Amino acid sequence: MKHSIKTQLAVSFIALMALILGTNFLINNFFLEKYYIYQKEHALIDIYEKLDEVSDASDFKSTEFDDEFQEISGANNVEITILSPQADGSFQSVYQSRDNRIMRGRVEGYLFGFRVENDYQQVLVSTDNYTIQRCEDSFEDIEYLEDWGQLSSGCYFLMRIPIQSIRDNVKISNRFVAYTLLLGILVAVALIWWMSKKITEPLSELTVLSKRMANLEFDAKYVSGGKNEIGQLGENFNHMSETLEKTISELKTANNELQTDLEQKIQIDEMRKEFLSNVSHELKTPIALIQGYAEGLQDCINDDAESREFYCEVIIDEAAKMNNMVKKLLSLNQLEFGNDVVNIQRFDLTELINGVIQSATLLAEQKGAQISFEQKQPLYVWGDEFKLEEVVTNYISNAINHVDGEKQIEVTVLHQNDKVRVSVFNTGELIPEDSLDKIWIKFYKVDKARTREYGGSGIGLSIVKAIMDSHHQKYGVYNRKEGVVFWFELDAADHGGEDEAN
Repeated sequence: MKHSIKTQLAVSFIALMALILGTNFLINNFFLEKYYIYQKEHALIDIYEKLDEVSDASDFKSTEFDDEFQEISGANNVEITILSPQADGSFQSVYQSRDNRIMRGRVEGYLFGFRVENDYQQVLVSTDNYTIQRCEDSFEDIEYLEDWGQLSSGCYFLMRIPIQSIRDNVKISNRFVAYTLLLGILVAVALIWWMSKKITEPLSELTVLSKRMANLEFDAKYVSGGKNEIGQLGENFNHMSETLEKTISELKTANNELQTDLEQKIQIDEMRKEFLSNVSHELKTPIALIQGYAEGLQDCINDDAESREFYCEVIIDEAAKMNNMVKKLLSLNQLEFGNDVVNIQRFDLTELINGVIQSATLLAEQKGAQISFEQKQPLYVWGDEFKLEEVVTNYISNAINHVDGEKQIEVTVLHQNDKVRVSVFNTGELIPEDSLDKIWIKFYKVDKARTREYGGSGIGLSIVKAIMDSHHQKYGVYNRKEGVVFWFELDAADHGGEDEAN
């Protein structure tokens, strides 16, 4: 029985507990009071430093100082008297925590070198400015911890704490004992853990290994070895782990491929349904208009040439819108499926923007809007010039279609480090916050009636998104107080430092 795990752990536990209790007994008997005194010494030093910050003797009489010291005194049970030297060699009391002539007399006695014969004194700390000592006041028959000396303001002081209150300070005692016990318990736990691990290490390792294998952690292996039954069991565990890992890995691979195929099928099916629904919805109105006006022409509802010309213009206009939408859908389809090659080259962004603005000026004038772009110097960037021209065109056309209020459109570029940001701002109605992330979705329209008014199909910003994604560049939109800003970024082709251009 003496070699059993139970016996060994019991003996270890008893020995460690005996060590902890014995250590705690010795510490309490030989060091606890010194620990209390040490704490109060530092408290007196901290109070001295606070007193020394007062530059004038009159400040000790202020209500603010009295309130602050009363709080400190209450926390540390400190009594204090402060004396100011006078021209005639006498001392004037500038502050007393309570009326105590004995303390005043002790200050004057220390200054003039007088000492009561029966008083016991033990200096603990001595500096040029103050002395901390243990002493016994024979008049009061009480032992004190005193701090006396001179402040920078010239005043003399005496602070003292009753030693008896230190001995009776249950809070400090309990705290110290708690720290000691905690340290002992931690040491005991560490030693018991170390010893039990050494004794039961093979079985513990197999227990942990079985749990990890149950959680499919097949990298866990038995490493302790051994030729006995436990060692053979560990080797069998390792072999079983390798076999299970291989089998489950094959199953996961097959399942992952199946899941991927299923998700792709569902995604394609959903995209097909969404595409058909959106296209049919967008084509329904123009087809109905073309059919209606064509039937009107066929039935000769209006015989005059002017009416017939109007009917024909409506049919041509709606057919053009349908044709434009189909072209955009084809272009977007190529971009989204990666069938359109992105030709990255260096080009002048300023020239591109000026060209788009020149083409859009007539349409802007018809809307009563003014487009401003103050950048004059060439600004070279990397990208597919023709695709990015479509991005700028979409942004400016979108601004013209939605401009309102002061009818101002501002195009700006910001060159910072290795990036160039193009922003297109137009005054007018703000985009609702819940629609800012949705406007890049195909066929999404914030204001369907207005979009229909200028012939929008809700595809332009989707093309912008596809082009910028193909360039792996950032883009976005945000509201300002006066209107809306659309922006995108490109890599700068020259690095002339930071420069902002409008």
